Amino acid sequence: MTAAHTHTGRLLVATPVLTDPNFARAVVLLLDHDEQGALGVVLNRPTPVEVSDVLDGWAELTGAPRVVFQGGPVGLDSALAVAVVPGEPGPQDPLGWRRVHGAIGLVDLEAPPQVLAGELGALRVFAGYAGWTPGQLEQEIAEGAWYLVDAEPGDISCPDPEQLWRAVLRRQTGALAMLATYPEDPTLN
Repeated sequence: MTAAHTHTGRLLVATPVLTDPNFARAVVLLLDHDEQGALGVVLNRPTPVEVSDVLDGWAELTGAPRVVFQGGPVGLDSALAVAVVPGEPGPQDPLGWRRVHGAIGLVDLEAPPQVLAGELGALRVFAGYAGWTPGQLEQEIAEGAWYLVDAEPGDISCPDPEQLWRAVLRRQTGALAMLATYPEDPTLN
């Protein structure tokens, strides 16, 4: 897979026909997509667990809500963090942060939080992730389970994550924008 064909850094937005409880109305940021498969985190599944309860020093760097998000159904016992570094890319990325796409990158949670404190514009911590085997994601997109759209740095730190699905669809053009009004349960319409 060439760099031109990778979807790394883009969003997967669940279509209304995707009813799997792990992904219904999910917005997934793709952190890696290549011939080995794909990996991402669900941006709109906050948990009641406070970041301060599980990671010392990182809660102060997170935006509201300062909770751990369920990144997906795989590896729920592990944590990963995604953050935005504002401004133009410099000659070297900040220590403890690896660029994924544009201003979005992965944070090394083993690094001391104070090293990154002045560098990060937004941080989210995720328990687990979503993963796809080679060709699986492409097949799900072809079957109509996902819309593939561009991410914006603010998607990571959306202060109202439960509304992110609608917000991402609303900023699209044409029929996708209209889907933002799709009811939670169309049978009640």
